Amino acid sequence: MKVLIVLYSGGQAAKEQPRLLGTTENKLGIYDWLVKAGHEVVVTDDKEGPNSAFQKNIVDAEILVTTPFHPGYLTKEVMDKAKNLKLCVTAGVGSDHIDLNAANARKITVAEVSGSNVVSVAEHVIMTMLVLVRNFVPAHEQIIAHKWNVAQVARDAYDLEGKVIGTIGCGRIGYRVLQRLEAFNPKELLWFDYTDLPADAAKAINARRVATLDELLSSCDVITVNCPLHEGTRGLINKAAIAKMKKGVWLINTARGAICDRMAVVEALESGHLAGYGGDVWDVQPAPADHPWRDMRAPNGNGNAMVAHYSGTTIDAQERYANGTKEIIDNYLQGKPQNPANIIVENGDYASKAYGQRK
Repeated sequence: MKVLIVLYSGGQAAKEQPRLLGTTENKLGIYDWLVKAGHEVVVTDDKEGPNSAFQKNIVDAEILVTTPFHPGYLTKEVMDKAKNLKLCVTAGVGSDHIDLNAANARKITVAEVSGSNVVSVAEHVIMTMLVLVRNFVPAHEQIIAHKWNVAQVARDAYDLEGKVIGTIGCGRIGYRVLQRLEAFNPKELLWFDYTDLPADAAKAINARRVATLDELLSSCDVITVNCPLHEGTRGLINKAAIAKMKKGVWLINTARGAICDRMAVVEALESGHLAGYGGDVWDVQPAPADHPWRDMRAPNGNGNAMVAHYSGTTIDAQERYANGTKEIIDNYLQGKPQNPANIIVENGDYASKAYGQRK
């Protein structure tokens, strides 16, 4: 059997840190296990274009493993070439780089390691929120430049305490974000989702569910996006949605870049309607050098807290999603049922409520 694994290359960092499992050098820790079992394994970071190692090797691969951090985009056109493909595994959380409708049509199983990085991402949300609200980036850049001007950075620095903070999506990550925010004594915590929380979970946090997205957008000082990318959320935060937000709102997106309209974010930040935009997800990954989210700024030269997509690939998270990937593949090889929490599509249908067309 052939297994194709698409990962990012870690270079010197991967050599110095063997626990950097999500790299081509350290191969999720599963390469030797698969080879010893007699399988052909191809590990690559080359994923762009028809002549890439990804597209050449997908033709006869039975299992594809990729990550949200360096995704191999499995479109319908690419999938049509993959005559032997039976299982796609996302080493991490988030399988929107795969055409799930096409996978259903082919009855290809798509699985991910549910919960493997939810704590890591939730912590990154809180960090980004504080970085933006406290105006940390320009304050730090000022020190690196050997300057000292308290007024220049303090004029755009605020407290989280007393703010109205809301999450779009209240699944595993959004819920944990709300849990962690309670310690900051916000004025109110809001959440919007198409599905309700379990009764015990809802009682465990001091947060209010709003009936509509518009209510959340218009009420919040800080908004964090924690929903999956699918047909119903692509471009959800567009020019019209941003216009409904308060002037001076901070927006954090660690879900998927394409949930936010690229130029709508740029224009809103540069006009000052958004006080800040931060996160680690981009609508194309890796982001090209000329991507406008790299250089966009608010009128005072602040408000940008973008980083490469690494919130869910901490060393701790990599161990969890590497182990989970091995378990999913092992279950497949032995003909065992998968953990239902890990299944996105199976037997031609959606198994997860997080994906597919949603209202």
